[in-house]
Amino acid sequence: MHQYNISKSKYFYAIGLSYKKADADIRGHFSLDEAAKLALLNQAKENAIESLVVTSTCNRTEIYGFAEHPFQLIQLLCDNTRGTVEEFQKVAYVYKNNDAIAHMFRVGSGLDSQILGDFEIISQLKISARVSKKLNLLNHFTERLVNAVIQASKRIKNETEISSGATSVSFASVQYIFNTVEDVSNKNILLFGTGKIGRNTCENLVKHTKNEHITLINRTKGKAEQIAGKFNLIVKDYANLQEEIQASDILIVATGAQRPTIDKHIIQSTKPLLILDLSIPKNVDANVEELDNVTLVHLDHLSQITDKTLEARKAHIPLAEAIIEEVNSEFNGWLETRKFAPTIKALKEKLLDFATAELDTQRKKNSDFNEAQAELISNNIIQKITNHFAHHLKDDGIPTDESLELIKKVFQLQPTTHV
Repeated sequence: MHQYNISKSKYFYAIGLSYKKADADIRGHFSLDEAAKLALLNQAKENAIESLVVTSTCNRTEIYGFAEHPFQLIQLLCDNTRGTVEEFQKVAYVYKNNDAIAHMFRVGSGLDSQILGDFEIISQLKISARVSKKLNLLNHFTERLVNAVIQASKRIKNETEISSGATSVSFASVQYIFNTVEDVSNKNILLFGTGKIGRNTCENLVKHTKNEHITLINRTKGKAEQIAGKFNLIVKDYANLQEEIQASDILIVATGAQRPTIDKHIIQSTKPLLILDLSIPKNVDANVEELDNVTLVHLDHLSQITDKTLEARKAHIPLAEAIIEEVNSEFNGWLETRKFAPTIKALKEKLLDFATAELDTQRKKNSDFNEAQAELISNNIIQKITNHFAHHLKDDGIPTDESLELIKKVFQLQPTTHV
């Protein structure tokens, strides 16, 4: 794809920040819960942003959208989070057009994940696109791009082994527990928070520890009961949080709250307690480390843990990149077609005008004029002419921009240019 405006007077941008340059505290400042995402999208509509997709996970927060300048998107993010423009500029990235497209492919395929091969981001990308579409904030270009990224992600997952072994923070947390806690199957484990990471961690705990002493607590008890029912686990009320912590050997926190939900004052026991904070923003106050019996581990540390299959997974990166290149090439081919589609449409309308005028003239001249046959012949000729031009414009050896300008000039066309 050549560097050109995908939308009239606007460019396609990807702006955001990730674990690569932003630590957990900074990522927490820019984290978006569901309410904040919705507020951001509605503000975008008020500001006449035509297409926008927003994702926010423990590892990254990103906005993909059309704008005259990336600052419009950066301002949207800062207006709806605790982050500032100054903070953003220190750790963030901004990609434009081709680079933004390539970035979405790498993120959605797990190649840019904190743990190589983690595909959890793709499900959020799907959900975010659906929300944007409901709000009329998903144009044809962005919807097609998201679908292409989903296609690449599926192929990489099915055709490579890049997702073998530990490929998520939830799996890495269980692996960490195995490596650091003796006799884990007999330890009391408390899971506080049942969001996506909490659910996945719970599933991995049950699957790999054979532990029958796992308790769930969630602010909304019904959600915890739904998950507990699947795995035959214990559920306690939120009001029992302090006493359950006192009885626990391992506390896993994944509440998704915007402020810490656990601090040193809620911990009354003196026996060893391992706390894993899987939340962004951090949900465990750093002051728990003042307690001699507490070991606090955050997901950024967990994500650095590599298992024995990591090197093997790295070997599949070239194949994954080849799949991305193939799908991206198909998308760019479609995009090139979209570039000249308005001109072809305008050409067809112009030729139809010529045909209508000529048919009207012949109708007046000939009393036995065959209307149906004449229309059929003229429509077939018009279709062949437009197809011929379309094939010409698709030819990689042809300078498309020059050809488009010539067609517009010869036929005096004024096509619309929005995607």
